[in-house]
Amino acid sequence: MQTRTLGSTGPQVSALGLGCMGMSALYAGADRAESLATIHAALEAGVTLLDTGDFYGMGHNELLIGEALRTAPAAHRERALTSVKFGALRDADGGWSGYDGRPAAVRNFAAYSLQRLGTDHIDVYRIARVDPDVPIEETVGAIAELVEKGYVRHIGLSEVGADTIRRAAATAPIADLQIEYSLISRGIEREILPTTRELGIAVTAYGVLSRGLISGHFGRDRQLAPGDFRAFSPRFQGENLQRNLDLVDALRKIAEQKGASVAQIAIAWVLSRGEDVVPLVGARRRDRLAEALGALEVTLDAADLAAIEGAVPADAAVGDRYPAAQMAHLDSER
Repeated sequence: MQTRTLGSTGPQVSALGLGCMGMSALYAGADRAESLATIHAALEAGVTLLDTGDFYGMGHNELLIGEALRTAPAAHRERALTSVKFGALRDADGGWSGYDGRPAAVRNFAAYSLQRLGTDHIDVYRIARVDPDVPIEETVGAIAELVEKGYVRHIGLSEVGADTIRRAAATAPIADLQIEYSLISRGIEREILPTTRELGIAVTAYGVLSRGLISGHFGRDRQLAPGDFRAFSPRFQGENLQRNLDLVDALRKIAEQKGASVAQIAIAWVLSRGEDVVPLVGARRRDRLAEALGALEVTLDAADLAAIEGAVPADAAVGDRYPAAQMAHLDSER
């Protein structure tokens, strides 16, 4: 497995990480046994970075990862690195009620995550979204205290803009920024990516297949199951969906010429963005994982990249990447 390093202060990780959210939350149809088998298959293939959030399935995702690690061969378990997001406030009805970045809350969230994961430390720890009522310096400072105590190894950020990145980095060493980055979500290239590179901070890119939209597997007439959050995502609505799938059709032609799948081309494009970018693939099944890993074998030259970006130009996607209420919480978009 190819490797990359999370910035100037972070650990060496596999070139692809596994985003485990869909195994517990927001997508319908997750299967526990298959999820565990997929995590085990990823570890067997050399994937080391497992990404989760303490609010994914109200803690279910951390428990799932903890079980997967506990039942994995010792060598695989020892190589695994956990990346955890915290701070999202939820209720018993599944609703969302903001984010809590107070130092006392940081310590509380971490204590519960360590218990659910069954580990004595978290490798990369980050607040999922900035708490507008708490300066980022206070939140990052609290994580830095956990680093000093050995409960956290590295500090990350999630969905923040350039100014917040600078303020956080002035408080404590930052390993990486987790943020959406794909062929149809390229906004970070304007200001955020230059800032992380200036400061020696890596990017772990989620949404590299835009929640399946540019995977090549999403049909024009597909009916989303109850509980699938994509039913409320602007890019999956009506005419927006049809126009976005036109982009996928254009990408499919390039994939066929390369002897690759659409998903592999989309992932390979993110891999081509630089050694400081680590794509997270949200595979919930072993077959999808195997397809994603195949992207590591896809070589894109300058002509290929020009063709891909010609087929899917920057800002060509129609619709925001989140519903309006969630967009309001993105420090990275302001």
